[in-house]
Amino acid sequence: MSTQENAEEIVNDTPLTNEVENEINDSNVDETAKEEKDELTVAQEALAIEKDKFLRLFAEFENYKKRTSKERIELFKTAGQEVLQSLLPVLDDFDRAQKEIQKSEDTGIKEGVNLIHEKLKNTLKLKGLELVEVNAGEAFDAEIHEAITQIPAPTEDLKGKIVDVIESGYKLGDKIIRFPKVVTGN
Repeated sequence: MSTQENAEEIVNDTPLTNEVENEINDSNVDETAKEEKDELTVAQEALAIEKDKFLRLFAEFENYKKRTSKERIELFKTAGQEVLQSLLPVLDDFDRAQKEIQKSEDTGIKEGVNLIHEKLKNTLKLKGLELVEVNAGEAFDAEIHEAITQIPAPTEDLKGKIVDVIESGYKLGDKIIRFPKVVTGN
């Protein structure tokens, strides 16, 4: 045996060297385990971030669906608003004509005009048009009424209240499309 082989054999059989090798192997295993744990932690964090993004996107999409559905319903409710608003002067003229025809003696004309007037009102009502009820003596509310003018109150109890209704108001659903025009007492 050569001296070099003897030296290697002695070094290999030395318990200190075996411990050093074991420590080296253990440290390699520990480093590999740490790397695997680090990779697992990174993957879990990335998964949590992507899951959060997905949940936020899903919630945003649900909000979008609700909002567009609500807007669509509102659009359908008020889709005929322009047409109904253009028919309001016709309805006003019809009301005035009906008042004048009531003074007439001809019952046939009265019945015919009343029939057409009711048919028009019922058709508009089916489309969602409602009359805003306003009577003389009610308190004036700027949210609901449009004051055309003020006159001296005929009686003390009509101060700040509605004295006369000039033009009827109408609403479509919950939205007022024409405010009632009134005269108030001061």
